[in-house]
Amino acid sequence: MIKKSLITLIYETASIQRWNDHIRPYTGFTELDKQAHKMFYAYVLAKCEGEHVDMQKLIEGGITEFFHRSILTDIKPPIYHKLMNEKGAQIDQWVIEQLEPAMRGIGGEFFERMKQYLCDPDYAALEKKILKAAHYFASNWEFRIIYPMNKETFDIEQVKVGTLRDLKACNTFPGFTRFERDAFLQDFCNLIGKLRYQQRWAKAVRLPETYVMGHMLVVAILSYFMTLELDNPCKSRLINNFLSGLFHDVPEALTRDIVSPIKKSVEGLGEILNEIETEQMHSVVYPMLPEEWHSEIEYYTVNEFASKIKKNGESVCVTSDEINEKYNNDKYCPIDGQIIRGCDHLSAYIEAFMSISYGVRSEQMVGGYNQLHDSYKNKTIGGIDFSIPFGYYDIV
Repeated sequence: MIKKSLITLIYETASIQRWNDHIRPYTGFTELDKQAHKMFYAYVLAKCEGEHVDMQKLIEGGITEFFHRSILTDIKPPIYHKLMNEKGAQIDQWVIEQLEPAMRGIGGEFFERMKQYLCDPDYAALEKKILKAAHYFASNWEFRIIYPMNKETFDIEQVKVGTLRDLKACNTFPGFTRFERDAFLQDFCNLIGKLRYQQRWAKAVRLPETYVMGHMLVVAILSYFMTLELDNPCKSRLINNFLSGLFHDVPEALTRDIVSPIKKSVEGLGEILNEIETEQMHSVVYPMLPEEWHSEIEYYTVNEFASKIKKNGESVCVTSDEINEKYNNDKYCPIDGQIIRGCDHLSAYIEAFMSISYGVRSEQMVGGYNQLHDSYKNKTIGGIDFSIPFGYYDIV
């Protein structure tokens, strides 16, 4: 089971400010949000590259790089890359040593593959190229926003040249060129970027503030680690649970966050809102994407908290217990929406706990915390005891 220390490390990235020696937007420029945006770029680049990309290696590589960066915190990029070029092996080994106590709780020999990713240059070679490009695309997205505000900042033109040079150097696989030449795919990643500005718990004052983009990555990582707790989960299940967690709030880029109390306040309102989200996805998002991607994105975003499988090309709702018993096989393309929902609630619960612990509380925050606390005291989903991670955050 994932340890409290590892969850804490995830949330520490919500306080690491990006470009903190430049004038920048107040919202959405944290390391957590950048890493989330990077994973969307990685997904699109991987789809451009084609079926020979190993999506599990891409996902695990992204998670590995996320924790690697969280350990090294806010080192200025040129210094970071110089250090990695000159002392990369020693730094990687030090990072592994720092992560080992927390990572030893993760199932499925994940930590062994993490070490291989960091220490073996031939492991996941293509996936590393994609993640490197995704990193620079996400950084360049940020730079284009801050550049107009920093015309008088020392060495800004050098930063501009360096950013473009580093991005150009990533053109080492065909999918890069396909993405770079497709304005619609770039528009999709720009649209996703709006989620970096959309605040969570918008009606409640709290600390630290988090945003929808970062929240989606938290849910994706938690969902992946929870899935590793299952008995020999199939590869498709692991990939789908991460990507479903990552994509679960994508429609909010079009509708903004509509909090649960509003959805539940009027009978039938939730269904109407779901219809609006579906219509917006079809009219705005899907036209940006190749048609052959549509069914996959729809599978991840429609009825996102239902556990489901595919039979004869159709999505069929089941339970995660049924997936464990009958459908834990790649041919069924299973998604544990119930587990993802548990991770979504765990993320909200931790956010409330953190703010209350810091002394920033509101009626909405305390009410949400108490409701989730009571709901998950003895709750098991698909054989996973969610009371354990919820129990880490009891307010004494």
